[in-house]
Amino acid sequence: MAITANFNGVFEALSNIPKLHRVEKMPKKSTITCFLSRKKDEVEDNKVNTTRRLAIGLASIALFGNTSIGNSLAEDNGFWLTGPLPVPSVNNKIDNEETGTRSFLKKRIYIANIGTKGRMYRLKKYAFDLIALGDMIGQDTWNYIRKYLCLKSTFMYYDFDEVISAAAVDDKKSLTELANRLFNNVEKLENAVKRQNLPQTVSYYADTTSILQEVMNRMA
Repeated sequence: MAITANFNGVFEALSNIPKLHRVEKMPKKSTITCFLSRKKDEVEDNKVNTTRRLAIGLASIALFGNTSIGNSLAEDNGFWLTGPLPVPSVNNKIDNEETGTRSFLKKRIYIANIGTKGRMYRLKKYAFDLIALGDMIGQDTWNYIRKYLCLKSTFMYYDFDEVISAAAVDDKKSLTELANRLFNNVEKLENAVKRQNLPQTVSYYADTTSILQEVMNRMA
């Protein structure tokens, strides 16, 4: 409907273009002397181009001038931001009890609202992605592993909170326990990677992988 309304505005603007013939009627006193050396058709071309530019300008105003329609449709789709990045928060007990947060969380990340089913799918996919990190352990890729681990885990953290909130009452406790087991291990793994401690990284990665597999099974 918004697109139709905008195009109606374009047609209305174009329908008024014939009135622009007044612009072409330049008083003789305002004739620019540089045109005297040009042919008559060149002068007419300049007038046509001027009229065309005015028509395009009016059409652009009609098409894009009413931005409130586009904004009203975009505000509720979960993907379009009309202001600063929102600060995510959680409603379930999946923080570290000692710190009140999670060490791996990355800031200034926009997490689109893709619904409960979409979040479950993303949890499953990101769990699979983190399992694939095992191929890089032992190589000179510590910084990459840590950044990738923190990024994926941040999305999983907020997705898990939303999935728990939307779950049936009987499922909330088991999902919360699963989330805490996962994020407790991710914190240990992230710390080992940060210190580039290979033995601990291998050990914590093995523990985390088994939990990631549980997440994939649970979100299937």
